[in-house]
Amino acid sequence: MVVLVILGGILLVRQLEWYAPRIDVHLERETLGRRAFAVKVGDRGTGLSHVSIDVVSAGVSTPIHSQQFSTAVHSTDIPVQLDPGRYKLNDGPGVLKVTAADRSYWRFLRGNETILEKQITLDFRPPAVEITGNDRYVTQGGTGLVTYTASRDTERTGVRVAGYFFPAYKNPLADDGEYLAFFSHPYDVPVGARAMVVAEDHAGNRWESPLRYNARALKYRSVRVPVSDDFIRRKIVPLMGDTGGSGGGAREQFVSVNRDLRQVNEDTIRETCQRSAPRKLWEGRFAQLANSSVQANFADRRSYYYRDEKIDEARHLGYDLAVTRRYPVGAANSGAVVFAGPLGIYGNTVIIDHGFGLCSLYSHLSSIAVAAGQTVKKGTRIGRTGETGLAVGDHLHYGVYIHGVAVLPLEWWDAKWIRDNVAGKLKPPAKREESRATANRLHGDA
Repeated sequence: MVVLVILGGILLVRQLEWYAPRIDVHLERETLGRRAFAVKVGDRGTGLSHVSIDVVSAGVSTPIHSQQFSTAVHSTDIPVQLDPGRYKLNDGPGVLKVTAADRSYWRFLRGNETILEKQITLDFRPPAVEITGNDRYVTQGGTGLVTYTASRDTERTGVRVAGYFFPAYKNPLADDGEYLAFFSHPYDVPVGARAMVVAEDHAGNRWESPLRYNARALKYRSVRVPVSDDFIRRKIVPLMGDTGGSGGGAREQFVSVNRDLRQVNEDTIRETCQRSAPRKLWEGRFAQLANSSVQANFADRRSYYYRDEKIDEARHLGYDLAVTRRYPVGAANSGAVVFAGPLGIYGNTVIIDHGFGLCSLYSHLSSIAVAAGQTVKKGTRIGRTGETGLAVGDHLHYGVYIHGVAVLPLEWWDAKWIRDNVAGKLKPPAKREESRATANRLHGDA
């Protein structure tokens, strides 16, 4: 009996603990909308018995979450997303109320209770967007440009095409909340896919609308590329260290470099080009390498064969331009050098940022004459052609990227295409209106 009394006393003392539960609410801002947030509740004593979350607005308390625990739980993370349709919530001031109680016998078996109240503002209105200029046609694999105004509460906006997202920039020449977004209908996205202009505010409310243009299909070539033992020995094996391995036969070594290292290198290009200046750094059309001829086209589908067996495939995301050995390479347009150095399969590489997400890439160089952070003008010598990386023969691999997505370089070499599709939209809004009025007047006179 004495032992039972002692054990019972110990259990009773433990159940009489007075440590109140802890509540942490992780809000980015005090304005709540459709963006999810987390509520973390913990108890270091007997464990939680129940947790409830309510939103009080206009004198009405709306239950958002309620949970009873049948066993002792010492910590729980609760994801919360407010749906105004489901919970009948309206815009305006309110209170977020979180209540948690534990399993203690304290307070006559009611347990310890913690109530956390936060003053909030409910906002479920999406941003207001109005498109001011877009393209009638966009080539598959090519570039498009859209301008639009968005309300001041817009926090994230841009163009989404399939799984690609192209962020927009505030137009520095406009003072009315206008944005501009360069985007692509990528080469690997069907022409029937619909692009969407997306705008999201600080509360997670989203506005989406189709971006209407006709996507023109572009037929890309299929090319068979033989892979020899000599190529694997000279080109693949030296790059195996960059893949983190060195084993396997010739086939495995080639696939490791051509697939895995290529993906790592393309990730580097994408991340580099996404850190673009929020302003226009270039002028006029982009220059093709002087006196060069195109040896390989953009988005060629290359199938690699080793001893007459197909072992891999890849897309060629640029133009191969050839002149003579170690030919001087000039910057295609003005900008800032954001990468200069070795880049795996691309060899010695220079990437120039031209602003608004637009970048140009120069690879397989035998030498590099610029450094990251350097500003260059159109024609500035950045290096010489070569055969570093996986290049077969001396040439320049030239690529153009929009937010890290490879696009058709030919458009940016075309002064008329830039004038018709880009230059007009980059003018101040007032001058754009003048240009439209002039064009309409001339059309009427004709």
